[in-house]
Amino acid sequence: MPPELIAQKPATPRDSCKLMVLDSAKRQIEHKHFYDILDYLNPGDVLVFNNSKVIPARILFKRGERTLEIFLIRQKDHQRWFVLAKPGKVLKQGAEFKINENLSFVVEDILEDGQRLVAFSLNGADLESELFKVGLPPFPPYIKNPQASFADYQTVYADKHGSVAAPTAGLHFTEELLAKLKNKGIQLEFVTLHVGLGTFLPIKVPKIEEHKMHEEFFEIDDGTAGRLFKAQQEGRRIVAVGTTSVRVLESAFDQKTGFATGLQKTSIFIYPGYEWKCVRGMITNFHLPQSSLLLLVSSFAGKDFTLKAYDEAIRRKYRFYSFGDAMFVF
Repeated sequence: MPPELIAQKPATPRDSCKLMVLDSAKRQIEHKHFYDILDYLNPGDVLVFNNSKVIPARILFKRGERTLEIFLIRQKDHQRWFVLAKPGKVLKQGAEFKINENLSFVVEDILEDGQRLVAFSLNGADLESELFKVGLPPFPPYIKNPQASFADYQTVYADKHGSVAAPTAGLHFTEELLAKLKNKGIQLEFVTLHVGLGTFLPIKVPKIEEHKMHEEFFEIDDGTAGRLFKAQQEGRRIVAVGTTSVRVLESAFDQKTGFATGLQKTSIFIYPGYEWKCVRGMITNFHLPQSSLLLLVSSFAGKDFTLKAYDEAIRRKYRFYSFGDAMFVF
């Protein structure tokens, strides 16, 4: 992966980035711009978006002259969060740390994977308000000198706070493009999955079957579930915007009862050999090597065809990762 192809800032406007179109049945590849997605979607198709909103998950604070960091991963209750710590050896169990005059925390527990469970000195709405004041945008570490605002790292339809990384496939949509999709008769639906470690943790085991996905929470409301099941029964194409939407749909769907509703959790791990239930197309970005996301795409399009597409993307200098270019696979 040539490092110069890692996008450091978003395309402007959002839908002007490149779009690689993969016809997995015909094994054909086309090269377009993202706004051309209109030409590949038909009236009656259903686009499913993840409306989770990114939180300012990076929190820096001082202990003496040293700068420490916690990275919010998942909320346990009104006062406690699971976090990643840097440097981990300093944040020992039982230790207390002061972030500012209003907020401190105690390390209650250290998990096997290195996560810390911390209890803050505030709770509820007071804690959320203070965290949002002190927190920084959780740009990925491969974006070395962020040239983007926090707004650039949110989808235009983001609605429910909870993600610690953006559902990046959705970053390419503009309000204007969404309006054009509606006018063409494309059905737009929204689900929620709060992005956590399960989405972006790399695979470090020699056999992919041994990789364990972290649980992430998702939600589908009754109306959305009913409309999705109706579309599926009518044979209309369900297209997931992003791998997080894929994981929601494939986790929630049952052939007989439709899509489960309410707050649920998933640790679904999709890799080649997986039997797809309801998703018939996906819009996604170009993912990191050794990631579960790359395996998910390979499961849908086929390993050899996916790797061929990635080789071509490198040759044609597509931009990779969060602020990079997009792929439509069907």
